[in-house]
Amino acid sequence: MSAEKLAQIDAIVNGDIADKKMPGAVVIVGRKGKIVYRKAFGNRSLVPTVEPMTIDTIFDVASLTKPVATATSIMILVEQGKLRLNDTIGKFIPDIDDPEAKKVTILQLLTHTSGYRPDFDLGEKWTGREGMLAALKKEKLRNPPGTRFVYSDIGFIVLGEIVHRVSDLELFQFFSDTVAKRVGLSDSHFTPKTVAVGNDPILKHIEKGPYQRYAPTENIRGQNSYLGATFDGSEDLGKQILRAIVHDPTAFRMSGFAGHAGLFSTADDLARYAQMLLNGGVAPPPVQKPARQQGRSAQVGGNALPNGRASATRILSAQTVARMTQPYVVSEDGATRGLGWDMNTSFSSNRGEFFPLGSFGHTGFTGTSLWIDPTSETFVVFMSNRVHPDGKGDVVATRARVATIAASAIEDMPIERWKEAEAKYNAAVAAQIPRFREGVRTLLSASPVPPATTVTANEASAVADKSVRAPVLNGIDILEKNGFKELEGKKVGLVTNHTGRNLAGKSTIDILHEAKNVELVSIFAPEHGIRGELDTEKIDDTKDEKTGLVVYSLYKDGMRRPKPEQLAGLDAIVYDIQDIGARFYTYTATLKNVMEEAAKAKIPVYVLDRPNPINGVDIEGPLAEEDKLSFIAAHTIPVRYGLTIGELGQMMNAERKIGTDLRVIKMEGWRRPMWFDETGQTWVNPSPNMRSLTQATLYPGIGLMETTNVSVGRGTDTPFEHVGAPWLDGQRLANYLNGRGLPGVRFVPVRFKPNASVFKDEQLGGVNFIITDRGRFNSVRTGIELAAAIRLLYPNDWQADRYLRLLVNQDVLDRLKAGEKPEAIEASWKASLEDFKRRRASYLLY
Repeated sequence: MSAEKLAQIDAIVNGDIADKKMPGAVVIVGRKGKIVYRKAFGNRSLVPTVEPMTIDTIFDVASLTKPVATATSIMILVEQGKLRLNDTIGKFIPDIDDPEAKKVTILQLLTHTSGYRPDFDLGEKWTGREGMLAALKKEKLRNPPGTRFVYSDIGFIVLGEIVHRVSDLELFQFFSDTVAKRVGLSDSHFTPKTVAVGNDPILKHIEKGPYQRYAPTENIRGQNSYLGATFDGSEDLGKQILRAIVHDPTAFRMSGFAGHAGLFSTADDLARYAQMLLNGGVAPPPVQKPARQQGRSAQVGGNALPNGRASATRILSAQTVARMTQPYVVSEDGATRGLGWDMNTSFSSNRGEFFPLGSFGHTGFTGTSLWIDPTSETFVVFMSNRVHPDGKGDVVATRARVATIAASAIEDMPIERWKEAEAKYNAAVAAQIPRFREGVRTLLSASPVPPATTVTANEASAVADKSVRAPVLNGIDILEKNGFKELEGKKVGLVTNHTGRNLAGKSTIDILHEAKNVELVSIFAPEHGIRGELDTEKIDDTKDEKTGLVVYSLYKDGMRRPKPEQLAGLDAIVYDIQDIGARFYTYTATLKNVMEEAAKAKIPVYVLDRPNPINGVDIEGPLAEEDKLSFIAAHTIPVRYGLTIGELGQMMNAERKIGTDLRVIKMEGWRRPMWFDETGQTWVNPSPNMRSLTQATLYPGIGLMETTNVSVGRGTDTPFEHVGAPWLDGQRLANYLNGRGLPGVRFVPVRFKPNASVFKDEQLGGVNFIITDRGRFNSVRTGIELAAAIRLLYPNDWQADRYLRLLVNQDVLDRLKAGEKPEAIEASWKASLEDFKRRRASYLLY
């Protein structure tokens, strides 16, 4: 590996320490049985005293407990014939009340498809194993088993209990005897017995003695704020810092012995564990340590992997390791988990950019992570205590960047091996997705458990390794929480539709109508109408039945903005509509038109901000040309612009010199990398043909095609998930596109018959899009690849000139028609994207 490349890790970690994203860290990179990078950074402790980080620091690894301790223990019991993966919970814990929960399998628990919610509500007071069992007894499933991926601590608490009941040993003892001692994990254990944990814990700052090497985490008051719990102790107790005591609040209640969290370990120990898996289940040779190393830099002494890769001690069979680390599809869009391991979900950021799909790992809420790539025989251990001292650190980006550098430092792996690994992974996922979807339909039709439609604040806060402790609150939630003080005494016109609702699902119309200090006078509806159900070119004014207020249509022939007489007498205009994050989605143009008319009438506009559902980071595609702007291209922005509707409103107001008194009511809890499924909010179809986050993710690129003579799936159950035409050979097109090797997506030939829109009631050949890794998927690049392929394969059938209507960039169309390669076309807009990033920087609110 390139030592020069690996040295770049130093600047990344030191920079993020300087930015207070963590107090310190330990990083180890291993390759082919050797440690190639090993270093400690920053400080182990900041409060109440400063202590430097050392290589041998012991960390609370939080959810790394799940794969390292619990899943490994479960698989050992499977090897021993004491468990089967299709065994059900009811076989081992028969006194659970919910009959459907008794049917959940070990496999479903390991892959987070059990149907359990993320965690218990700690607003309920209980402690110890008996308290947990009482809470588990009455816990009901939130989704039918096997139908939905919901990261669940409860599921792994159950697995820990099953280990206890099957082996007659508590999880911590079973792990110690069968894994830690045999792999040589000399510093890996659950909470030391000498530390008292309970409702009245003894918390002391340990300056000397056996606990000095432990990295402290958060103060007890902060730790007690998770999952609906409250801190009832004294002010002095609340200020004390947890050290050598588990940080996870549920594990804390269970005296530190739980299947989802509670393990303490060092970077060296996790390196040995990782090498054991890369060895196919055989432990590395024992470490000879005449004296403990406590240094800060990468040295030969104290190497966790001396004298070759493997010993004679087998922990797991090779078949077991293979079974644990193969991809299991856990969602209809192709997200995957291993058995206890993360592979390709919204939690997989610590894979970085370059480790191939099929590699695996996990993260811990306290700031730890492990990623393992069997293809290159590489692992990355990242250990930090980012929650110290106040819980505000954030190492999501740090871990990803460290993994990217580690992967880029590999110099001796042929690209063909990387491609083979991804192709093998993609083939496995593509084969499983239809079976998973069919299984979901069958299970949902047969199960008495209704699928969950919302996530409570307590449930969302449990999601692993996310710094968000509750669902994102939209602008309307903040306005409501603040008693509508921004609108107090005002007569208000509301621009909204069915997506304007608070976290509980109550419509913004009803909220403002019932507010005592606000007078809701009129309502304005965008394209698709007030209920989002209409897909016509003209929508008339109506009346809201519940409030009796007039609903003015902003989507009429020749009139897509409010009239002066409709604004007369208003003191404020409030805008609350869910955007989709693509330039040609017309709700953004509606906002621009409203701002222009409000500026003329000297009425302030309040935008109640909402998440960009496809995240606020990724930017894709060419910019719209100024002379081609229209209602489907309101401003000179890329196809995918990575802004919230409030941020985009600020940009349009300033750059188009609209002059509106624009005021954005910001969200709480939203972070730019978030996808909609990470917000804790309920999906509401923003328009009739935008029915899922998968479709929203595909839309910026695939939607470009819909003004041409190609069906994008309107008139089917899954619009934008496939395209077709009577003259298209789906097999030929899919083979060509798969041969292009686009990251994060596969193409499957299909035939379908739309019942509306383009080619209504005709049998079409085409391709279905399967997103295998949305973090690497580039929707607009995929759209350009699709257009270039159709142009190449069907030059006389496809009407390429009509592609300009949504593309809104003549240069890109000219290049496409001239037969330029998609990578060259994409490169042509890179400079303008960089300029756009500079433009947008001053409008970012989050």
